[in-house]
Amino acid sequence: MTALADIADYADRCLEAARFQDYCPNGLQVEGVRPVRRLVSGVTACLDLIEAAAARDADALLVHHGYFWRGESPVLTGMKARRLRRLLESGIGLLAYHLPLDAHPQLGNNAQLARRLGLRVEGVLDSDRSAPIAMHGVLEAPCAAGEFQRRIERALARKPLLVEGGGGPVRTVGWCTGAAQDDIEYAVRLGLDAFISGEASERTTHIAREEGVHYYAAGHHATERYGVQALGERLAREFSIEHVFIDIDNPV
Repeated sequence: MTALADIADYADRCLEAARFQDYCPNGLQVEGVRPVRRLVSGVTACLDLIEAAAARDADALLVHHGYFWRGESPVLTGMKARRLRRLLESGIGLLAYHLPLDAHPQLGNNAQLARRLGLRVEGVLDSDRSAPIAMHGVLEAPCAAGEFQRRIERALARKPLLVEGGGGPVRTVGWCTGAAQDDIEYAVRLGLDAFISGEASERTTHIAREEGVHYYAAGHHATERYGVQALGERLAREFSIEHVFIDIDNPV
């Protein structure tokens, strides 16, 4: 068993959390009451995940989407109160890593998505963030836009929305998990064949069609299930603790 603060310190350093200007605090968000022997990971610290972690007798919860987001009301009422009350009642500590877990070159959501799709990473896409997150790379063999859609579906168990940007094949690809649809602009500048994100906006369709970039909206949740799993497994090996990933279904 290991102190949660020690696990948080290791994860902070591993993900270089301090170099990110994020929309929420990264690292330890809620203290637990006991050392950690069982760590549960999941995408979002929703009530269903907290209940599932408590049922597994977890000591700590590791998520990508935690609490205390910039701009939200600071009062603890309604849904936020229910979540925190259940977390505190259970004695489970909460670790959350947002942008640092998108960006890590091995454990991050974008690196893990590339591995599942057979993409060879060649670099990061420019953006206006404090640190690069989106990536670009190539497929070993070019394929039609529809075939690449089927590849994404097989990898993520979710059929992505496809907006075809012309009739050309897909070889060069940019991607950024989650709500990063506007990063398609950077894919356009780089002259890539396709771009993948989790969510889409109405404007994304027009950009893809008019700029000739195949666009895939593969699901915010679906594209961000893998970073927490990779980090959880790393922590389990480093500290000799048990790790379990719990997937709370989310179609978005």
